[in-house]
Amino acid sequence: SSVLSSGINAEYGYTDLPYRQLKINIRDRNIIKTYDAERKISQPAGLQDKVDALVSDYPDSRCFVRPSGTENCVRVHAECTDQRQADSLAMAVGSMIFDFTEELHSKL
Repeated sequence: SSVLSSGINAEYGYTDLPYRQLKINIRDRNIIKTYDAERKISQPAGLQDKVDALVSDYPDSRCFVRPSGTENCVRVHAECTDQRQADSLAMAVGSMIFDFTEELHSKL
């Protein structure tokens, strides 16, 4: 596919945004379940709402979390209007995911 210098992907008709992917190690990747082509979290309850709340702090951004198929980790994918914000959003979501899953494990 061709991407113009403006970041517009001519083949698919979208604009590429600055992007950050992080790998966050967690104790058990199987506690996180996704749907909508792995773009939304269905389990544990409430986790997607926390991701959405963080994303709302970054205009024109998006973020999703995918559990690894082979490792006890999740990958956080964040896109924002500039690289600094993409980095910040990915870190905020990654930290929240880690803390949320650690709290779940402490209750088991």
